[in-house]
Amino acid sequence: MNDYIRARSDDQKEERLNQIKTATAELFESCPFNEITLSTISEKLGWSRANLYKYVTTKEEIILEIAADKMTAYYTSLMAAFPKGNNFSTEVIAEVWAGIVNAHQDYMRYVSYLNPVIETNVTVERLAVFKKKFYDLSYAFRDILAPMLEVSAEKANKLQVDLLMYASAKASTCYNNPLVQEALKKINIDPGKMDFYKDVKDFILMGIDWAKKA
Repeated sequence: MNDYIRARSDDQKEERLNQIKTATAELFESCPFNEITLSTISEKLGWSRANLYKYVTTKEEIILEIAADKMTAYYTSLMAAFPKGNNFSTEVIAEVWAGIVNAHQDYMRYVSYLNPVIETNVTVERLAVFKKKFYDLSYAFRDILAPMLEVSAEKANKLQVDLLMYASAKASTCYNNPLVQEALKKINIDPGKMDFYKDVKDFILMGIDWAKKA
């Protein structure tokens, strides 16, 4: 439990926000989304809810900030792995890209909540900042991907967005939701083990093939 000390400087405010994001991210990894509330976040922090309200007003705005951090980490990894002018084979591109997606499964789970839940419960101002960051990063990667695959910018952009949608759905399915596990157990269903990396790699290969032929 952290002793709450009110922030007096910008650095201290930043530290409090980082504490809030860390606590919320830990809850996101261990709890169903609907069970995460400002009360559970303040409890985890060891703060009163009133103190939490000094920095945030909804759980969605916290999760949007976390998603922005994870999105930046994902695209930074992609752009570091694929330097401009490389001559990687299609197989290598798929392997490396799938490996990065696999390493950022947590970001993919956030993506699955963005459109239906998070982005409908934050202010337009916060959403505009988030969207600008997304488009800046995704367009920067698109401009690497298009010449690397020798396809148009439009096809490169569609491929990376389609992959985000696929991987986010797959990551949510692979997540061990305790309620789902209990329901499947009740009806004696074993869904089998999923291979996230292989499924993502196969999707990338299929997407590259489409982009080159379409």
